[in-house]
Amino acid sequence: MDITEVKEVWAKVKQELINIVPEHVFNTWITPLEAVDLENNTLVLLSPQQMSVDIIKNSWYGVFKTAISSVIGQNSSFSLNYDAELGKKYIEKRKKQKSKILSGQTQEDIKEQEVKKSLAQMQSEANLNLNLKFDNFVVGDNSKFAYNASLMVAKSPAQKYNPLFIYGASGLGKTHLLQAIGHYILFNTKLKVRYVRMEEYFKEWIKCFQLNELPNGRRRNDCNNLQMRKFRQKFENIDVLLMDDIQFIESKAKTMQDFFSTFQALYTNNKQIVIASDRQPKDIPNLDDRLRTRFEMGLVVNIVSPDYDTRFKIVKAYAQELNVYATDEVFEYIAQNFTDNVRELKGAFNKVSAYAEVFETDVNIETAQKALNLEIKKRELTPDVLAEKVAQYFDISVKDLKGSARNQKVAKARQIALYLCREILKMSYESIGEFFNKKHSTIIYSCRDVIGEKIKTDVDLKQVIDKITLSLKD
Repeated sequence: MDITEVKEVWAKVKQELINIVPEHVFNTWITPLEAVDLENNTLVLLSPQQMSVDIIKNSWYGVFKTAISSVIGQNSSFSLNYDAELGKKYIEKRKKQKSKILSGQTQEDIKEQEVKKSLAQMQSEANLNLNLKFDNFVVGDNSKFAYNASLMVAKSPAQKYNPLFIYGASGLGKTHLLQAIGHYILFNTKLKVRYVRMEEYFKEWIKCFQLNELPNGRRRNDCNNLQMRKFRQKFENIDVLLMDDIQFIESKAKTMQDFFSTFQALYTNNKQIVIASDRQPKDIPNLDDRLRTRFEMGLVVNIVSPDYDTRFKIVKAYAQELNVYATDEVFEYIAQNFTDNVRELKGAFNKVSAYAEVFETDVNIETAQKALNLEIKKRELTPDVLAEKVAQYFDISVKDLKGSARNQKVAKARQIALYLCREILKMSYESIGEFFNKKHSTIIYSCRDVIGEKIKTDVDLKQVIDKITLSLKD
């Protein structure tokens, strides 16, 4: 494709991105990129900054793919690489621009610009999303304790609750609170902050700790000492560690050992640690006892599903954030029908507003009903229907399934019902627990450790589950 056409395509992609990506991210990391080719539906981009390549690939890859697909079409992709020559040109260009700007600015203007630039740089390095702050976190009875504890930690890092451990089901606001703490500290102190998901921590750690093949099919663990030292310094030379999805570390013995060292180094040096998980420490199987006790020695708080009033406020606040006008009837309709988590509420409103935009209509109750098809959804599979089918198969009652009877027949039926709610209905562990009146840890054990493992080797069990699954389609 002609380079002019390539640049036109890139211009359209940037128009898509500018509406999605925070302004400071767009200006700092996306504006300097250059499109140099478009071949086989792959847009080739070059960056003058190595850091922008890492940041975009780690934090904005999905957003880029979506924007490029909307311009080029489905099955399109992009490649992004650092170009040293382009980097030199970019530095020279920035110097010239800066000298022109400085000639027409006062010292106060220059100072303000430097502060903004410095703050944007810190936010990017800390891996923070500008949209997640205390200001736009909707507080309800379900999250008040966790919110207030997070705010106190943000105001007095390493002085109030250390570590702070926040747990709850997916989509309830744990990540939002972690990021809000980070933003508050960056805006009000000079402390170094880093937000990271445990899965990302593990992937980076594993690169420093490779497995090498040996003769006779054996393998040797080989730790790259230099790389490992750099990795540890990256996390130990900060003031505030915000660690998300800590449950990902379970059963990874060597990573747990290494993270324990990081935790100890930070804690001993009076650095703030905030951790989020989908379970409380005692409910994470195979978690190192040393980590468990240290997580519990601070403050452990949880977030549960929001009540109706809070759900209404969340949807309304989200509409205002998107600058989309909708009637209160729409917010009520969504709040009544989507009860599990915040992501579900926002996803429902996104669908309604997108429907209104496509069909050029107002965001009103009629639009919401058409877009969400909830009447049809209600006739589809529900936990009640699933429980009834399982009970029928085993010739027991739904009351038995939800009860505390432990005879082999009822116990097996109950475990299968819990497993199917997770696998077929995609319910959260917390929602399954509420429906069956069972503890969170019991649900996890039944779904993953009992049925989830047995079904891999037990042919009879698989046949039973297949038969029940088939009956659900009747």
